[in-house]
Amino acid sequence: MSENVVHLHKPTDPPTPDTAPTVLTVVPDPAPAAPVPLWVRSGRAVKTAATHETTRATVRAMARHSLYTLNGGRIVARRAWDGRTGSRYERMIRAAEAAGNLEAAEEWEERLQRFRAARHHRRMDLLHSPVDAAKGVAVGAGMSIGVLVALGVVMALNTGHVGDVITPLSATVDFIALLIRIVQVVWGPALAIGPFLALLALWAVGRRQHAAPAWALPANVRSGEGEPITPSIVVKALRDLGVPALARAIKEMGDAGASMLGPITIAGCGIEVDVTLPSGVSTNEVQNKRRKLAENLTRHEHEVFITIPQAARTVRLWVADSGALDEPIGPSPLAVDDTLTADYAKGKAPWGQDLRGDAAALSLYQRHLLITGLSNQGKTAALRALALWLALDRSVEFRVADLKGAGDWAMYDGLATVLIQGPTDDHVIEATEMLEGGVTEMERRLTAPPGTPFPPLILLVDEAQVAFMCPLLDADKRPYGGSKATSRYFMAARKIHNQGRAVNVLLWQGTQDPTDQNLPKLVREGAHTRASLALGTESQARMALGDKAVDGGAAPNLLRPGLDKGTVVVASDGIAIPAGQASLTVRTHYIDTDTATEIAERAKRLRDGITTLRVVERGQERDPLADIAAVLGTASRVLTADVLKRLSALNEDAYGRWTPGDLKRVLEDAGAEPYKSDGRMVVGRDRVARALANRDTNGSASADG
Repeated sequence: MSENVVHLHKPTDPPTPDTAPTVLTVVPDPAPAAPVPLWVRSGRAVKTAATHETTRATVRAMARHSLYTLNGGRIVARRAWDGRTGSRYERMIRAAEAAGNLEAAEEWEERLQRFRAARHHRRMDLLHSPVDAAKGVAVGAGMSIGVLVALGVVMALNTGHVGDVITPLSATVDFIALLIRIVQVVWGPALAIGPFLALLALWAVGRRQHAAPAWALPANVRSGEGEPITPSIVVKALRDLGVPALARAIKEMGDAGASMLGPITIAGCGIEVDVTLPSGVSTNEVQNKRRKLAENLTRHEHEVFITIPQAARTVRLWVADSGALDEPIGPSPLAVDDTLTADYAKGKAPWGQDLRGDAAALSLYQRHLLITGLSNQGKTAALRALALWLALDRSVEFRVADLKGAGDWAMYDGLATVLIQGPTDDHVIEATEMLEGGVTEMERRLTAPPGTPFPPLILLVDEAQVAFMCPLLDADKRPYGGSKATSRYFMAARKIHNQGRAVNVLLWQGTQDPTDQNLPKLVREGAHTRASLALGTESQARMALGDKAVDGGAAPNLLRPGLDKGTVVVASDGIAIPAGQASLTVRTHYIDTDTATEIAERAKRLRDGITTLRVVERGQERDPLADIAAVLGTASRVLTADVLKRLSALNEDAYGRWTPGDLKRVLEDAGAEPYKSDGRMVVGRDRVARALANRDTNGSASADG
């Protein structure tokens, strides 16, 4: 019994301190909590034990291994039934009929008839086999006894003992008796162990086939992440795709739905398989379910590609090994081979690898190029990789306009004859005049005598959308940007696209986020090679690659921005594309700026020396002799015609109308007149340098005096 606690407290009304009595109150202890019934505690313990992870794992293991044995027996029985009957052939016949392939159905029907005829022949042989077997045993036994007796006679003649005649026969009888005793000893344990061995064999078959429900399988098997692609997995993925006609056709085929599939072949870091769709199912119904198909194959969406080969009603699936596309592909051959050179006409640029893991090389011969994509996806690096390879052909001239101006093309200083770097309107004007200079050169070549050699001229504009969106007007109120017939940049690009290819004047453009405003339709369709990195929408993909490529399975809009950097979808006849496909997905080699600078230095060493003309402030007063010295560069002498072209590229306003007479007059006045070398007029660098030095010295002396 608990003790009471006595508390002292005063009354509620506060009397005077002298008269306040002390009140004693007895407060009993709180009542103790009622005890929990035993059945409740037992129930909680049972629930805890039943829901514990160890219990669940134990139950799953017991169910798994039991079902492995049971379903293993079903699998073995099914295989035995298929081997003894024609059910396999009948399933294949139904599958071929469901797929509408009557020729295959007839072929399987013939195989079924041959199987039945062979089975009937074996059964008829069984009627005569007991008699034949008895005769064979009798003949064999008689011959064996005769041989043993003959051997005994030989032994008796050799030893002189008559009893040796039966020695071989007696030894044989003893050996047979020994075998019988061994069997008698082993037979009992074998009968006891045999069923366990049979169950173990069935368990092994079921375990190999994962013949248990998904909830009972181990975690690594349940996830299915990265599991090999088999015909049954492909068929199940197609069946569960949500296309009613396809699901019905596969259901009618039974387990023989794999007859839709061609051979599954290793293709780079994945597999490839052609799927012939049943009648009533179109290829675009499968294409539009790419994400669901990938998930059914336990892959991510970017790891499954669907293309349309030449065969009718067929889709080609390429399924990557899980995580393989996130692995780097290795350095560019340009970065590891210092002896590598380029050939504009016959060579191909080593651009990267296709999804099969094969090298993807692109021919640049007489092909205008357009590459596009979202910002910061590797567009400049992919374009620069092609330009760096082509720079290793010393016959190729580059004129480069980088309208971003972040230094991505700085290594072309001393390699390109024109280098424009910057995003301002003045830089757009210079880029436009660079293209118009290319048009002038193209027209000169078109009117040249037959047989005149035309060295390649690459007009490269990176961030071309800046030029198309430029709102500036020239003195004649003609816009530099836009897509009207009066737009200077647009019309220059169109003229080069129309006729430049024939005389090796080519336009390469890189642009971001294509729209009709920043990449007009006529310009993008004028490119022979069109490539796209990750894009946001299918409409942008159609602008970048064209309707034919997108309808054929090209989907740069399904690439992962930020994760698939450098991966391009290419539509071009300059790259090897599998028959029936309209595009190729290429993982390009990444060449960083430092490595690009080293490659550019190698390209510079292949040349005699190039002076790069840079953007100058517009409207400033020109010094013709200083400009001539600048365009000569490090070459000892340059043809007068080339000097005129370089001056025009330097400043169209000042030198665009110059003739050889104007150049000769300026040089003669300075005392650096042109002279003939190998029968052609040239300008000597040393003469121009001396004329500049004498002029500066005389000018300084006059100023001092």
